[in-house]
Amino acid sequence: MPHLIEVAFKGNRKDFFLWDAEEAPPVKAGVIVDADRGEDLGFVHASDELAEKRNAGTPHGYGAAGTTKKAKRLATPSEIQRAKELRVQDEEARRKAMERVKANDLVMKLSDAEWQFDQKKLTLYFTAEKRVDFRTLVRELASIFRTRIELKQIGVRDEAKRLDGIGRCGRQYCSSSWLPELRPVNLGVAKDQRLSLNPSQISGACGRLMCCLRYEHEFYVQSRKRFPKEGKLVRTKRGEEKVLANDIFRDRVTLRGEDGEVRTIELAELRNEAETVGSPLSPALMSAVTIDDVGIDEDVDIAIEEEVIVDTIVVQSTTEFETVEPPAQTPAAATQTEDAPERRPHRRRGRRGGRRNRQGGAGGRPGSDGQADDGEATGSTDGQPDGES
Repeated sequence: MPHLIEVAFKGNRKDFFLWDAEEAPPVKAGVIVDADRGEDLGFVHASDELAEKRNAGTPHGYGAAGTTKKAKRLATPSEIQRAKELRVQDEEARRKAMERVKANDLVMKLSDAEWQFDQKKLTLYFTAEKRVDFRTLVRELASIFRTRIELKQIGVRDEAKRLDGIGRCGRQYCSSSWLPELRPVNLGVAKDQRLSLNPSQISGACGRLMCCLRYEHEFYVQSRKRFPKEGKLVRTKRGEEKVLANDIFRDRVTLRGEDGEVRTIELAELRNEAETVGSPLSPALMSAVTIDDVGIDEDVDIAIEEEVIVDTIVVQSTTEFETVEPPAQTPAAATQTEDAPERRPHRRRGRRGGRRNRQGGAGGRPGSDGQADDGEATGSTDGQPDGES
């Protein structure tokens, strides 16, 4: 049975391959793998059991279907050195491509460039807010680099993942280091965690809400289940007190009594006081917030990444028409139809209305001097057909 290995390439790009040798290659070893119409060089990231697990749980995995791509052999030291030199040429290629982008007045940002190891393909990654017509750009780049050109549009989160960096926490980006999937983050998770809604304080380097707000939210959900809901009344040895705030990190609850006195006590002490007076904290008083209850606050002006789903409606047309019989008339309606006088057929008038011999000009209304009324179409202007400007 061939071994399954995960190979990492430039920009945190990873893919799975089959290794036919008896033993799997060691981690971080350079390998030559099958690529798009050629060969590419990468480094082993995981193998065997770990690779199987990642294949089933990562977005770039193949799941139960598996992969058919194969890793050919281990890379030689000279090939690894050549790959390092090729990474230097990536920046040169990106700058040359950026010059052509500016020359063509295209609204796009080239984030990165990546040469394939055999230099049979050059991939350019870019971000753009709108759709970009880069057909002319591709032809120009193909004539400059004399190879196949692939332009790939990515999002701002994927751009940060590819370029890597250090976040405001002082550690490497989660998307570049360990986060398996980049999921959208909404403003509701920041509100539920009692964070500032200032975009400069909760946004990452990509300009979107930080990824940690999403995967840390489950901790807040589980922690708040131990505390009473804010705004609820609880009975203690001092009588009824209102819950003002919960500190989930220090296990403290802030209460305000009927006399207006505010105090902060430990959660365990609050439970003991409630049980002493015979009114233990019931599940109805406990916080129960799930991640599905968190929505997006549209009133706050902040960059929010959302998933947009476009519904396509297919309308089927046919050239066959069914003959619809008129509804049967009642006797009373038939009598009214027979007694009604025969109406003369409606005569359709000219475009400007009125009769030709009416006073006020030929074909016009009285007092119009032959001009059309305001709001009526008067034909094309400047030699353009009706309906065009």
